[in-house]
Amino acid sequence: MKHILSLGAGVQSSTLALMFARGELTPMPDCAIFSDVGAEPQAVYDYLEWLKKELPFPIHIVKHKEGLLDHVETGIKEKKFIQVPFYDETGLGARQCTNMYKIQPINKKIRELCGYVPRQRIKEVEATVYIGISYDEIQRMKDSREKWIKHEWPLVDRRMHRLDCKAWLKKHGYPEPPRSSCWFCPFRSQKDWRDLKNNDKESWDKAVDLDKRIRNTGSKGQKVYTHQSLKPLDEVDLSTDIDKGQNVFDFLSECEGMCGV
Repeated sequence: MKHILSLGAGVQSSTLALMFARGELTPMPDCAIFSDVGAEPQAVYDYLEWLKKELPFPIHIVKHKEGLLDHVETGIKEKKFIQVPFYDETGLGARQCTNMYKIQPINKKIRELCGYVPRQRIKEVEATVYIGISYDEIQRMKDSREKWIKHEWPLVDRRMHRLDCKAWLKKHGYPEPPRSSCWFCPFRSQKDWRDLKNNDKESWDKAVDLDKRIRNTGSKGQKVYTHQSLKPLDEVDLSTDIDKGQNVFDFLSECEGMCGV
């Protein structure tokens, strides 16, 4: 049985990793796996390098054969469907990036670590995967789609909230991780966009540029946007929060791939 930590390099999964490292949680993972879609802010990659030095177990970095950003650029160039849930007049688009660019590369690596080749049938549970979901996000708990993988949620078992994780990091003198998510991800609240604009100019400028270039990639000629207002990102008023009845991110500020946990 392999014990593996699914690492998003955000607050929750980083807290989980460091709790295992300090022996506060057992059994110790054999490794952690970070799925790199190729579009994280540089601060996330810097934090990941720091984290590697703090853990007694290795971090495997995996990628889809085509990076998500490469996929988006191809869609822009060829004006075809992009597997990112951008907005159009009908609402939020279908989300396929999570499964393809996060979950599949992780499961492929777990299969490899368990000693199985692609498409080889696995009859029994071979891996326990620790997921960094906190108690305030229990609605995001989901069993693995693969019958040979068992999910566990140690932070939920301890009833630790996200703020508890931040307090734990501070208590033990660890830096708080930056928010982990693609810099063009539409799963952002007004506050998230403000933070990106005010604290990460490089990522904000790239997001503004990409937002302009995706406009004509929608189906049936519809224009698409990264922001739910259906306005160019650099023209959106980010000074106030959207009414709670309209803001879908009041209850879901992260994608289902556990970006940022």
